Amino acid sequence: MARNELTLGSLTARDHAFYGLVWAGTTLSARVDQALIRAHDLPLSWFEVMLWLSGQDEPVAASELGAKTLLSRSQVSRVVDSLSGRGLVERVPSPTDARSVRIALTEAGRRAFAEADATRRAALAEPFDDRLDDEDIEALERVWAKLKAS
Repeated sequence: MARNELTLGSLTARDHAFYGLVWAGTTLSARVDQALIRAHDLPLSWFEVMLWLSGQDEPVAASELGAKTLLSRSQVSRVVDSLSGRGLVERVPSPTDARSVRIALTEAGRRAFAEADATRRAALAEPFDDRLDDEDIEALERVWAKLKAS
């Protein structure tokens, strides 16, 4: 039986660009997720929460994490529970609201994040870093900035 090549047909350049973004995001995310799970038993969703926490000087509210990550409020809560269970994050009382808590990386969490981030970089080296030059990266940065501004 002959094999037909699948194409996107007569879609516009904008359609191709959109599906290219979807493909790139899905493909690269899956690659990083597999590498993080294999090396650290740390899913990408956990890494993403740790990424945001690693850049903060102070503990943050879970709602702030939900607003920045690609996770829903309930997903953030489950991820924080899992990370807390492994001693990677801690909940601290809010200094302004006795009813709420804030989330911070523990020292063990900072070490685990640094190791996982090295794994992420290694997983992306061939499909991303080795194929894209500085001009490509700058172009992507401009595209993301425009898309995020909406």
